[in-house]
Amino acid sequence: MPDTVINFYSTSGEYGCFSNFSRHPIFLKGKRWPTTEHYFQAQKFAGEPDEEEVRLANKPMLAASMGRDRKRPLRRDWESAKENVMLDALRAKFTQHDELKAILLGTGDAKLVEHTANDSYWGDGGDGSGKNRLGHLLMKVREELRAA
Repeated sequence: MPDTVINFYSTSGEYGCFSNFSRHPIFLKGKRWPTTEHYFQAQKFAGEPDEEEVRLANKPMLAASMGRDRKRPLRRDWESAKENVMLDALRAKFTQHDELKAILLGTGDAKLVEHTANDSYWGDGGDGSGKNRLGHLLMKVREELRAA
């Protein structure tokens, strides 16, 4: 099954649970985060009041727009830290929800691709030209779960 590609993006799709907007709360840093998107966006402001404001956002889309608001004080090391922040969130999500762990492991050796024109860093840019970092990190977590 190594030639299989699984595209995901919308939370309503077959693999919608791979989206950071999927409503699967995680526990990290001593707190409950409504989604991995909330956690990821809030960590742009770790230790600042903005971190808690983002955590409390009532929807993942609101958390995302708050995280992208450059009027907020982005932490200096964000570019070097963001992949590890995402990895922490994904590890929490797929170890704290057994049903999600089963779905991820059930993808076998398939290539996981966040298929969207909206993002060429975390996604594939819609045409495969993007970095698909979210897909790569999900595959990394899948390998870690297999080895555990």
